[in-house]
Parts: sequence; C-alpha cells; structure tokens
Amino acid sequence: MSRALPYPLLTAALLLMWLLLTSFSTGQLLVGAAVAIGASHAMAALQPSKPRLRRWQLLPKLLGIVVLDILQSNIDVARIIIGGDRRGRVAGFVAIPLDLRDKTGLALLSCIVTSTPGTAWVEYAPDTGVLLIHVLDLVDGADWVSLIKNRYEALLMEIFE
Repeated sequence: MSRALPYPLLTAALLLMWLLLTSFSTGQLLVGAAVAIGASHAMAALQPSKPRLRRWQLLPKLLGIVVLDILQSNIDVARIIIGGDRRGRVAGFVAIPLDLRDKTGLALLSCIVTSTPGTAWVEYAPDTGVLLIHVLDLVDGADWVSLIKNRYEALLMEIFE
C-alpha cells in the first residue's frame, strides 16, 4: 500500500482540496485523484526527512506566542505606515548566530520570521549558523538577536533537538 500511496494523508487532503475548489462530479473526482496520487509520488521522490519531535506538547505554546507576536507586529507596522511617523525609523539587517541546526526547526523559524510583518528572513549560512533578517523598524540589533534566540530558537530547540 505504501508504494501505491506513499503519503495517504497528503493524497486525501489534495483530493479534498481539489473537490472543494472545483465542482463535484465523477470526472473531477478522477482528475483530482490522479493529481493527488501524482503529487504524492512526486513528494516521495523528494525523500523528505521525517521530523523528530522531542517535546511535541510545546507546539501549542509556540503557536500561541507566534500568533500574539504576529498580531502585535501587525499593529506596530500599521502605526508606522498609517500614522506617517517615519522620522527616526530605520530599516536594516541583523545577523543572528543560531545554535538551532534541525532542518525542520529552521524551516519553522523561517516561516515565523517571514510571516511576522516588519521582518523578513533573508539568508541562512548553514556552515556558520548565522541568520540574516531584515527589520522594518530597527532600533537595536541586540534586541532582535535576543528576541529570536530567546523567544523562538530556545523553544524550537526544545521541540526538535
């Protein structure tokens, strides 16, 4: 069964999404099934590594922190843009030395940083472990280093390493 459907949940989710986005008919069911099975086999060809969750019970805590940070960042960015108070505001880059090496943890950190308004993941050097981010309102680079390392990286290391 695993050779025919290497990722059965992915196949089912893709088929369901296909049917929700199109009209439900026998033809759409067949086309959607073919696309979902093909995508499942393409995913198997990529051979992604399975994440090792050491402390999965910390995921809701991480989610809560991220949601609150995104909401706060939305408010802060809106104040800067709508309020028009751009005097003294400087955008810039911050280099952050990371101890996190787990690929899944790094991917999750990149999603967190990029989904937070006002910040963007620019580059990660795996040989040195240095992350480069761009910040819309850069007051103190050390604050950003502390925020990323203490708020996100420490929790991600507990979860994945």
